[in-house]
Amino acid sequence: MVWALGFGGILIAWLIWRPAAKLVATVGFLYLPVLAMRVRGEDYRDFGLSTRTLGRDVKQFLAVGAVVFPLFIAGYVAFIYLLPQLPSDLMRVVTPYVSAPHFAFRLPDRFPEWVIDQTFVVALPEEFFYRGYLQTRLRDAWPQGRVFFGARLGPAFWLTALLFALGHLAIFEVWRLSVFFPALLFGWMRERTGSVVGAALFHAAANLLVQVLDASFFQR
Repeated sequence: MVWALGFGGILIAWLIWRPAAKLVATVGFLYLPVLAMRVRGEDYRDFGLSTRTLGRDVKQFLAVGAVVFPLFIAGYVAFIYLLPQLPSDLMRVVTPYVSAPHFAFRLPDRFPEWVIDQTFVVALPEEFFYRGYLQTRLRDAWPQGRVFFGARLGPAFWLTALLFALGHLAIFEVWRLSVFFPALLFGWMRERTGSVVGAALFHAAANLLVQVLDASFFQR
């Protein structure tokens, strides 16, 4: 129900006045879980919004980033240079890129503002809503799972990633379903430390990395 309310709010805002969709998403992701917790007399810290494991979260973020980000950059470059081989109609469905890439390193305009935006307006609210609240609540219902590199992954883990991907369809861009794959990593990080802080840091850094790559290859 909480997920449906969040998704529905974003969808309605997008249909009525698109600039409001992001604000509705941020407010909904923060306050819908809090309202549900208050009804049940629960503490938000039990849903991963805590600095109790901050040192471990930061170390995990740095270690995972050192492995994943170079691989992602290589995959990004390989993918965009394959784009001209795709039919134009298919390109519009599977990717936001519609022009040929040309590399010239640059940061997006107002990059410091984007750092704040991606950390506190996008990543932290989304991680609190999905990995903090939904994944915890679903794990209460389905506690079973297999341990993978220090994290127990079961039905709650997979369903949360699926709901995260489906939630991005509220603005009608099919390529956004690809967020299912980073959602698996976010969910694993949350399970491993019990906090959403590391996942939020990685989420924000990943979004910022994509923006830097987009600005460098497509001058966006």
